[in-house]
Amino acid sequence: MKQDKFLTGILIGVGALVVLALVLFFTRQGKQDYVSENTPEGVVHNYGLAVLNKDYEKAYEYLADLKYKPDYDDFRQSFLNGMVMPENTGLDIGETTLTGDEAVVELTLYYSYSDPFSSRVGTPDRAVLVQQGGEWKISLMPYTFWDYNWYQEPYTP
Repeated sequence: MKQDKFLTGILIGVGALVVLALVLFFTRQGKQDYVSENTPEGVVHNYGLAVLNKDYEKAYEYLADLKYKPDYDDFRQSFLNGMVMPENTGLDIGETTLTGDEAVVELTLYYSYSDPFSSRVGTPDRAVLVQQGGEWKISLMPYTFWDYNWYQEPYTP
């Protein structure tokens, strides 16, 4: 009888921990918000957030107006066809180096894996922005957020 009470206490404790873990999981999933677009870091943040939210129209607005810019349909199709796959990727924004009308934003990309034994891996990368009409626009981002066919001269045989 005494052992049954002990076992019951352990099961109640484990159940309470599971409920607490679920409550914390669902309440701590904060939704990220867009930030000011006055800085290169803000533009990179907003572009990444728009891409992850599948708001392709908003993301497209952050692209630089340079030669061979993709049209909106090609931009959107890159995501829908799996050429650009930002899912399961996190983005940390680091320092910015300004040189005239160009900015380089240091990034760390984090890839998550499906198995519980792998740790999060961070890979350094960068985003390049240009200033156009007083606004910062993206001319290059890392692969998981960017299709390298964009801004490339179309192949004509």
